[in-house]
Amino acid sequence: MDRVTAGRPYPMGATIDGAGVNFAVFSAHATALELCLDGQAPLPITARSGDIWHVHVAGLGAGARYGFRAHGPWEPARGHRFNPAKLLIDPYAREITGRMRWHPDLAGPADSAGLGHWSVVTDGAFDWGADRARCVPLAETVIYEAHVKALTRLHPAIPEADRGSYRALGHPAIIQHLQDLGVTTLELLPVHAYIDDRFVTERGLVNHWGYNSIGFFAAESRHGSLTDLKSAVKALHAGGIEVVLDVVYNHTGEGDAFGPTLSLRGLDNASYYRLAGGHDLNDAGTGNTLNLSHPAVLRLVMDSLRYWVEEVHVDGFRFDLAPVLGRAGHGFDPNAPFFAALMQDPVLARVKLIAEPWDLGPGGYRLGQFPGRFVEWNDRFRDGVRKFWRGDAGMAADLAERLLGSAGQFDHSRRAPQASVNYLTAHDGFTLEDVVSYRQKRNMSNGEMNRDGHHENQSDNLGVEGPSAEPGVLDARARRKRAMLATLMLAQGTPLLLAGDELGHSQRGNNNAYAQDNETTWVNWAGERGLARFIARLTALRAAHPVLRQTRFLHGEVRPDGLANVIWRRADGAVPGPEDWRGDLACLGLELRAGDGGAGALYCVFNAGGPCRLTLPDTAPGWTLILSSADPDLAPALHHGALDLPGQSVFVLEPQP
Repeated sequence: MDRVTAGRPYPMGATIDGAGVNFAVFSAHATALELCLDGQAPLPITARSGDIWHVHVAGLGAGARYGFRAHGPWEPARGHRFNPAKLLIDPYAREITGRMRWHPDLAGPADSAGLGHWSVVTDGAFDWGADRARCVPLAETVIYEAHVKALTRLHPAIPEADRGSYRALGHPAIIQHLQDLGVTTLELLPVHAYIDDRFVTERGLVNHWGYNSIGFFAAESRHGSLTDLKSAVKALHAGGIEVVLDVVYNHTGEGDAFGPTLSLRGLDNASYYRLAGGHDLNDAGTGNTLNLSHPAVLRLVMDSLRYWVEEVHVDGFRFDLAPVLGRAGHGFDPNAPFFAALMQDPVLARVKLIAEPWDLGPGGYRLGQFPGRFVEWNDRFRDGVRKFWRGDAGMAADLAERLLGSAGQFDHSRRAPQASVNYLTAHDGFTLEDVVSYRQKRNMSNGEMNRDGHHENQSDNLGVEGPSAEPGVLDARARRKRAMLATLMLAQGTPLLLAGDELGHSQRGNNNAYAQDNETTWVNWAGERGLARFIARLTALRAAHPVLRQTRFLHGEVRPDGLANVIWRRADGAVPGPEDWRGDLACLGLELRAGDGGAGALYCVFNAGGPCRLTLPDTAPGWTLILSSADPDLAPALHHGALDLPGQSVFVLEPQP
């Protein structure tokens, strides 16, 4: 065909130019590649620059559907799994048609073209106007983790046709809710194109969360189009809200050797995946692991990250199972190729980088060990705070460390307390309502005989397992939730909230709701709004008091005024001794001052025990109580000497001259 020419090896993927479309794809081990255009005979790709195969087709434009077929050896022992019967998705595809579902023809010898999984040529045009990245400083950041559909599916103000979609994210009602809470940053569960796992589909369920990517450039179509997502980002930015994407570059939806051949496996399994003796390494626990030590794979991921920043205007990324990304050679390396590339990249220098600091491989728990620009989810904060408020003995010392930013993990390499992303709950685990309502998980609806999910949740039911109508139980649960949320917002670090917690959303004890695309996970907007108002008060308090957002770690250094920047106190006002820290200290006071010697101080008291008499510090003649978790509507009041402290409560007081 005279309309087919050699083309060029860059850019990767399908690129529209003035004459047609250029296609470029990587494969080091294929013996032949074909470009398949929907409804046409395959076109051999004969031009090759190194390991980049390329071809140009004149007359094509946006909307053309295409894929690749790769010929080569079937030698699993050497990692080669070429199968020209499989229509392969372009790793750089900006759009993938239809909803990706498991089908038996995706594996085995059958031709998969009839399943409709085509890549689509796009032009990417979008009117961004004056939109630009938000760049909220970490010290001012409050993150809200949400799933596109779960957040918006039941919102009554959103038109029915838009609920559960990208369009709904940009609806004024969602933006107003985030603004009212004091949220600065919306962190979305995966929006990359993904496939439903075989074992999930066989149970009649779906992969709701989306941690099963099959396209690193394409937006998942079950939530709408990329244009819809761009519009939502633009609207959120206009409302002062950043957008961070949860991204899965540790594995793909192709799974292990028995999984589907969709893209990377068919193009060059031995290059794209980490192998040992031809078998997939499984550090992600999902069947395969991307080989980010390979230049082409590293390029793929880096190009994807830059694409989402430059073309979709996102403000950062949360990296799922991030230690996988640093596995090079014999284990995790903070100077691995991916981290080195990330640290020097000028496009990514302006965005937030958030690590989930564990994976399922050997030595996979790496909290505090990521390069300095990263902030990291801190599960020790989650577990320690839950245990303290549950009343576990000996937890005061742990709480003290968490309140000051977990220095034991993060106070090195010139990192700030904001490196610790503090959270009580996240998508993976109990909701806050369930933390105070269940002692045992209830995951039977997942079809795994309740074997899945965390077995120990540091939770409590406050007297009744599951839902209760007893006023005493409901009051105790509400009190504990407020106390835990106050602890979150008063701690040094970067706070993260789970969508729905502010509305009392329950998953009915399911702590692994990855396959529940239903009212188990859909946020219940009919919930009580009192907790949302309390969270708004907490975020306003945090914003108004810089001592709660210190940018260096405090260790009790003495300031020029002779006062230490950190003073710990018992309820009687005395400084705890070693026996107190080792014992059952249920009421802990933290007198906090600016580490740089500046103005501003607060006295924060955390009482997981019963009611007691609180002696106020003698470092000020009077203290104004500005927040009580026991009485969230309490007006500020000045106190001298002492006051009564309710059980299961947090007080915040400000010194008066």
